Amino acid sequence: MIDLGDTRLLIVAGKGGVGKTTVAAVLAEWARRQGRRVALVDIEGRPGLGAMFGHDEPLGFEPITLADGLTAADRALVEYLNDHGLQRFSKRLADSGALEVIASGAPGLRDLLVLGKVKQLALAGDSDLVIVDSPASGHGVSLLRSPQGLLDAVRGGPVRVQAEDVLTLLHDPILCCVALVTLPEETPVNETLETAIALRDQVGVRVAGVFVNQIAQGAELEALSLPEADLDRNHWAALTAATNFTLGRVRAQRLQIARLSDYVVVGLPAFPVVTLDALIECLS
Repeated sequence: MIDLGDTRLLIVAGKGGVGKTTVAAVLAEWARRQGRRVALVDIEGRPGLGAMFGHDEPLGFEPITLADGLTAADRALVEYLNDHGLQRFSKRLADSGALEVIASGAPGLRDLLVLGKVKQLALAGDSDLVIVDSPASGHGVSLLRSPQGLLDAVRGGPVRVQAEDVLTLLHDPILCCVALVTLPEETPVNETLETAIALRDQVGVRVAGVFVNQIAQGAELEALSLPEADLDRNHWAALTAATNFTLGRVRAQRLQIARLSDYVVVGLPAFPVVTLDALIECLS
């Protein structure tokens, strides 16, 4: 398991479709069971995060309690505007779509506002750990790069102050880190390695480790021989082909996982039915 130590902000990032939201939910529940007060933030408002905890309703503006010691909410930008005197207008702006127009008036402004809210949650003391389900890799890196971009573009004022404060948190290896999520396949691993380099060189945030999702079960087959059975030639050929296919897949996945050797790697097996309890058991 990755070492979170005194981390206050954990950002979960990865290529779309690799199970990033699932890993964010698992880490939140795992940390809660370790006795931490956890706030789980979904930046893009995707469906499915609450459902991992048995909540069918989508996350909304106000935080909801998913379990004792675990809260979740999305649309952190709206909350941030509420905290800065725009309570009467923020929800209306968001629902109408006008908020996106206003926030896009300066490149990176919306991302900075979101990160400002996340920073506020991480340092306020209401939670011991804030876990952010970030956008997919490219957008996630852009999100974390936005404070530096605005810092380079703005000479003074509240935007610059906010950018400086967010960067201070992101650059603190004790308080903030990123967990990457990938699949044991060539293309996702390629993107994961590229993302890790970008996070280090362009953002300056610590990569705590990589979660490799959907690892093929059955590696133990390498130590087994095919069972003796009364099978005709066709059935025996089919059984042999299936076994060889599984072994080939396991070996191919191991080669991809080995490429991540510079990082702490946590493997999560492929389950027919994904449950929090089954995945958390893999972390212990």
